[in-house]
Amino acid sequence: MIVVDSSVWIDYFSGIENAQTDKLDEILGIKPVAIGDLILTEVLQGFRHDKDYTAARKLFEDVTVLDMLGQAMAIRSAENFRALRKKGLTIRKTADVIIATFCIDQKLPLLFSDKDFKPFVEHLGLVRV
Repeated sequence: MIVVDSSVWIDYFSGIENAQTDKLDEILGIKPVAIGDLILTEVLQGFRHDKDYTAARKLFEDVTVLDMLGQAMAIRSAENFRALRKKGLTIRKTADVIIATFCIDQKLPLLFSDKDFKPFVEHLGLVRV
């Protein structure tokens, strides 16, 4: 199973072609794709038009949605944020810390284009698709 971050979904729905959206297009319907509940919120809140929102909701019916946060994951996320900050790296968005920590913890690869995930790959073992 591959977790796909909102950075890729947003580009995908916007019609942007890059390595990540090409990969998503390649694996949709072929390999199991998942999103986190946080990712689902980030993507769906961005649609301005009901028609686009409805189309996205329909597509996500065939995608596994994972519950990403609970008390234990919140603590591990804070620990990962602090570990990176001690290395001089500050992650801008709490949601990205949670998503990366969840993927590391569950040993799930993450398809992303957001640069905030790179320190998790380089220092904490996040697997990049």
